[in-house]
Amino acid sequence: MSRPDVMTTSILVIGSGPGGCVSGTLLAEAGHDVLMVEEGEHLSLDAAPHFSREEMLRKYRNGGVSVALGRHKLAWVEGRCVGGGSEVNRGLYRRTPDYVLESWRKDFGVDNIGTHSMKAHFTACEEIARVEYVPGTPSEMSQRLQRGAQALGWQSTEAPRLFSYDPDGNGGRRQSMSETFVRRFLQHGGRLHARTRIDRLRRVSGAWIATGTTKDAAGRSQPIEIRSERVFVACGAVQTPALLRRSGITHNVGNSLRFHPMVKVVAEFDRDVNAAGDLDPVHQIKEFEPSFGMGCSISKRPMLGVALSDRHGAWDLVQERSRRMGIYYVQTTGGSATVRNLPGFSDPLVRIGFTADDLHVLGTGLRKLCEGLRAADAVRVIPCVAGYADVASKRGVEFMPSSLDSSDGSVTSVHVFSSCPMGENERRTATNSFGKVHGADGLYIADASLLCTPTVVNPQGTVMGVAHRNVLDAIERRFG
Repeated sequence: MSRPDVMTTSILVIGSGPGGCVSGTLLAEAGHDVLMVEEGEHLSLDAAPHFSREEMLRKYRNGGVSVALGRHKLAWVEGRCVGGGSEVNRGLYRRTPDYVLESWRKDFGVDNIGTHSMKAHFTACEEIARVEYVPGTPSEMSQRLQRGAQALGWQSTEAPRLFSYDPDGNGGRRQSMSETFVRRFLQHGGRLHARTRIDRLRRVSGAWIATGTTKDAAGRSQPIEIRSERVFVACGAVQTPALLRRSGITHNVGNSLRFHPMVKVVAEFDRDVNAAGDLDPVHQIKEFEPSFGMGCSISKRPMLGVALSDRHGAWDLVQERSRRMGIYYVQTTGGSATVRNLPGFSDPLVRIGFTADDLHVLGTGLRKLCEGLRAADAVRVIPCVAGYADVASKRGVEFMPSSLDSSDGSVTSVHVFSSCPMGENERRTATNSFGKVHGADGLYIADASLLCTPTVVNPQGTVMGVAHRNVLDAIERRFG
């Protein structure tokens, strides 16, 4: 093997998702020498059509599907490119609910985490990331969910997005880390190296040595060694604990991975709800949170086909009726997983377990979702679960199973967190209240791994706000 390419920096940020980008940008703006590395490519937001096969192959890890195994299983998606998940998700945004922050303070000993103290951090991130509400009328598919909630007296709301809308609300441009924070990072002197994977960290004579590989444009690999005074690990809630465990750092690392498990349905209406060029749906039902929430999903023809793939004649049905169909989901907070490395494998093994109560909540949420869509005048609701019958009446909802069997692969997630929780309760946490790893000088975590429990809402706003809070605290304390 060739000799490694040796680099030096004051601060190394590993990973360029929302947590890494916010951290790296604030550090660069404060005048620090910052190198940010990213395993994936540096691609523009327009490098591939959104939710296309090309995007999945170029911007996602494992082509868009990773699987947590066990008696039950769950498939999740993870971005792998500069900007991380913000480049591939819909950008729906929520601030962390008060009761979630309070539980972190009480159960994990997180200092200074209340709604009042977090407000300035959320606001600062929202201004840079361009968080906006639809100025016009949301799509018909989105409004249907709201109408169903209203008919049943359920609380519903419209979520803002990382999106720069045209004034008339009929178009605009999606926003992401590459569009916002990455640009600020580079403008303030930050250095960015894509196609660079860090495999291990070690502490030598008061400095951190990160070793791994970097690839050139032709895909040729070269060993790399980066020496830095401080390291912010922001590889994501699965890859961060994997890197730390490979580096011998294991205290409360990778033992508490959590998801927002999701089950989908396809609702068919008696008129068009799904037109080409529609803005992404934004309505959500909040009535049953924190047990479960409901929302709308992207419903392009290929996605409808995949959602209905277990149904006989699904592709013909999609070709004929896709404009009258929409994909909707119910999302819970159940299940807990571990992250462990396996010899010879680059990705870690994720093992998940669901309790009987977790499966009952999923089943209850699925029934409520079907009830809400029937109230929205869906002529039928097709659960995306093998063996479940179509729901075309109130009686159909009543005959649905009360508990879901997640062993058939129907449960998915796009939200992953909580593998290295923060707080002063060292029996339960991997870092202190501001992301500094217990017992490791100059080592910080700056991504969704820190979130103590599921956020109930879309977690990107929480990741950004917590990263903003933590790095400002580190700068103020001069990393003490």
